[in-house]
Amino acid sequence: MRIIELNEDSKKDILNTLLKRSPNNYGKFEDAVAEILLNVKLKGDEALFSYTKQFDKANINESNVLVSTKELEEAYKQVDQELIDVIRKALTNIKEYHEKQKQYSWFDSKPDGTILGQKVTALSRVGVYVPGGKAAYPSSVLMNVIPAKVAGVEEIIMCTPCDKDGNVYPTTLVAAHEAGVDKIFKVGGAQAIAAMAYGTNSIPKVDKIVGPGNIFVALAKKAVFGYVSIDSVAGPSEILVLADETANPRFVAADLLSQAEHDEMASAILITTSREVANAVSTEVDKFTKELSRREIIEKSLENFGYILLVKSLDEGIEVANEIASEHLEIVTKNPFDVMTKIKNAGAIFMGEYSSEPLGDYFAGPNHVLPTNGTAKFFSPLSVDDFIKKSSIISYSREALEKIHLDIEKFATAEHLTAHANSIKVRFE
Repeated sequence: MRIIELNEDSKKDILNTLLKRSPNNYGKFEDAVAEILLNVKLKGDEALFSYTKQFDKANINESNVLVSTKELEEAYKQVDQELIDVIRKALTNIKEYHEKQKQYSWFDSKPDGTILGQKVTALSRVGVYVPGGKAAYPSSVLMNVIPAKVAGVEEIIMCTPCDKDGNVYPTTLVAAHEAGVDKIFKVGGAQAIAAMAYGTNSIPKVDKIVGPGNIFVALAKKAVFGYVSIDSVAGPSEILVLADETANPRFVAADLLSQAEHDEMASAILITTSREVANAVSTEVDKFTKELSRREIIEKSLENFGYILLVKSLDEGIEVANEIASEHLEIVTKNPFDVMTKIKNAGAIFMGEYSSEPLGDYFAGPNHVLPTNGTAKFFSPLSVDDFIKKSSIISYSREALEKIHLDIEKFATAEHLTAHANSIKVRFE
């Protein structure tokens, strides 16, 4: 990995390079996505099944688009029982963590007859997108479905691509069934997002779409926002490790590569105060890369978006980490809790050398759907909050309103909204 001594110029160049990974730069694909969305909106299932045949080579129609009970039973036979047990353990951890996020309706009353409150209501129907393609992602199923279940969403549907024979990854089906998905549909890509956003004869319209996907899925989610809500437009994965001289270079190198293997656009960055650690990590990265199965992807990722940044002090490192606002931030320093208190921007923070990033991806419990491309400056991880909405409750007695009606009338009149003022005034004529 390249080692760079950080200064204002190099910092600016790196930040600009990282921003090139943003989904906002996927413009060249927007026209193709818009055409898919429009066709599904106008033609429904006809377009949906046509695109599934075109892109996935599968003959899907109204009779087989929904995963059957028999297919679910068959999936359980194909998945190793030990893996099913691991999925159940992870599910328990994720559920317990998210149950602590639950919000409840509340009301506050006063003796004069004023009642104010907030009514919390779960969304009625949510659509979860799960990628297919080169790999199965049962962890993504759990992370997107369980917060919705905890929130109390009435119906959860899932769309995921199938192979040319109409089969879905067994591990995806098992994870979906364990998590409590109500219906699973064998469609993927931008066409699946369109189906969930607009509704077809086979797939119902949802209130919100969550879940990761490729460039086409990301752009489709961005385009349908407004017809439905979405979680976010996620960019490529990223990790930032903040380390001092006490860090174990072998551990750090392994953690950097855990994200570099995701995608050629993934970013892996080490910020350290120690040149010895920087050199040792670079050496370990080279050793590991030669042994790992996704070597070509890793090498491309590190070539484009991999950095080891040398800083003069830990405070400077913290400042840069806050500017980058990484999806995953590992703190491997002498006093990680002290450093954590100074971190403002990060999707998930892992503290100490035994809190490696994959712990959060699979098992610990906090959600692994995190803000990317610097959006951790203003976005949060996926949570129960994403699957509820809130209504304000207002109730005043005559006595309570009488005390303040002149104030309201004066405010409305100042804004030249005389009908507003009159609405209050008529009650005290």
